[in-house]
Amino acid sequence: MGGHDQDADFISYVGFKGPWLRKLGYLLSGDWHQADDLAQATLTKLYARWHRLDVQNLDGYARTTLVNTFLAERRSPWRRVLLRTGPERAVRPADMDAVLDLRHALAGLPPRQRATVVLRYYCDLTVEQTAEELGCSPGTVKSQTARGLDTLRLALESHRPVQPSGGASQ
Repeated sequence: MGGHDQDADFISYVGFKGPWLRKLGYLLSGDWHQADDLAQATLTKLYARWHRLDVQNLDGYARTTLVNTFLAERRSPWRRVLLRTGPERAVRPADMDAVLDLRHALAGLPPRQRATVVLRYYCDLTVEQTAEELGCSPGTVKSQTARGLDTLRLALESHRPVQPSGGASQ
């Protein structure tokens, strides 16, 4: 396949899967601007390797890249500097529905728990697939998922946001 055909294939893929990557980025970050950045970084990395990728698992590669980019950003020293200055947040309407409550509660989870919950329940991956995506053991996926779901339940039952912890469960 020539360079032009590869570019056309990539453009087609972005048109079809770009919104999915953006939504996945939003579920992980809880912020549409960050979701756009995550999707863009993912697509940039995807394009750089486009000619070498296995077409049978493009979505898996893109999803793994996006999750790894999200987790790497959370560990970045720049993120701590940016958080001190306060991120811009959209004002939420006072009248929220269940979807917004869930998204807000999800945003309060530590990054690793959020990643496992999103991969398991939004992306519908098995424990083993999630472990492979995150580079950890299936036991870690199970414990992170259980903690994440417990925290989500508590937040949704009390109708108050959870505060991300700085503990080892991230």
